[in-house]
Amino acid sequence: MKQRLFTGNFALVVIGQIISLFGNAAIRFALPLYLLNDTGSSAVYGMVTACAFLPAILLSPIGGIVADRVNKRNIMVVLDFSTAAVLVLFSLLMGRGNLVLLITVALMLLYGIAGAYQPSVQASIPALVSPEHYMEANSIINTISSFSSLLGPVLGGIVYSKYGLEPVLWGCIVCFLMSAVMELFITIPFVKQDSGVGVWKTIEKDFAESIRFIRIEKPVLGKGLVVICGVNLFLASMIVVGLPYMVTEVLSLEAMLANRLYGFAEGALAAGGLIGGIGAGIFAKKLVIQKAGNLIIACAGCVFPMGVVLMASGSGMVGYVVMTICCFMIMVFSTIFTVQTMSFVQAETPQNLIGKVIAVILTVSMCAQPLGNALYGILFQICRGYEFGVILFAGVISLGIAVRARNIFHKI
Repeated sequence: MKQRLFTGNFALVVIGQIISLFGNAAIRFALPLYLLNDTGSSAVYGMVTACAFLPAILLSPIGGIVADRVNKRNIMVVLDFSTAAVLVLFSLLMGRGNLVLLITVALMLLYGIAGAYQPSVQASIPALVSPEHYMEANSIINTISSFSSLLGPVLGGIVYSKYGLEPVLWGCIVCFLMSAVMELFITIPFVKQDSGVGVWKTIEKDFAESIRFIRIEKPVLGKGLVVICGVNLFLASMIVVGLPYMVTEVLSLEAMLANRLYGFAEGALAAGGLIGGIGAGIFAKKLVIQKAGNLIIACAGCVFPMGVVLMASGSGMVGYVVMTICCFMIMVFSTIFTVQTMSFVQAETPQNLIGKVIAVILTVSMCAQPLGNALYGILFQICRGYEFGVILFAGVISLGIAVRARNIFHKI
């Protein structure tokens, strides 16, 4: 008998994700903005947000190891309650100490918890839905994430601009508490694994086992991971650094208008992720992993119009429109690629390894992001006045990676 996608347990996971990810998106928008408004320093802003990213990289593999050895429901409940506790503590300490230090610690804890949280969500999908529904399930989770990234900052920004930070904080606290309580009613099949050794030996053994699985037992996963790192290093980082820099500093736009337009561009990125997630679910039966490389080629192809219009057009608004549309399309294609490859990983990985393997993939791919951000920060600074060259460089390198990726996936 064919199992339906929306069982009661999967539906609860989805609802919990809607509430939790919305709270995450809102607070990650409001806290850095509050810091920027208070200090007026982009250097401090950049340093704090960079520090915040590090715990996610460090805790993601640990979260994957724990996800395979502890009931995934319990992990989600504990981490949502922990997030609420962090925000309660922050609200009580706000105004009583060094703001920069307080926000830095709060963001590091929030990003670290999120890094440990997501492997449990991804690893729970194969335990809750049948293999024929993996693509649709991943599409739903990605769509929720994209929609939260679109709606959270918008609503958080409206509340923050009108009432300040405190109502945003308490609204997010309520979100995390609601999510944790709802997750208490989820039942996720779980078989306890007895390692027979200490905690650190277990972590070392599990991490080595997942690396061995990716490199030796399923080498296509290792090759695919290299592709993802390359895309993050040369394409995703160019957008993360280049989009705000181009819109606010390079294009001939009035300052206040440029800031508003950059907000719209960020919304377009989130909307692209939303459309891509929905599209992956609708066309799940037609998406085959052997053609996944074509999606990366499409992403790389969208980079070139951005460089060309910047080089050829003197109109800031024309450049903005073209860049926003191209970034939107890149997000559509990259989200479909993410859903497709995650479904492939879940289908090819044994249940006792899936949390660890997903965590390693997320961790290694995330490591490329800060390196790429630093690279493009330097390149845009060096090539001031010739920024189109940096964008075209990103397009050429990304296209080379995409062609290689197509060959890798075609041989599966």
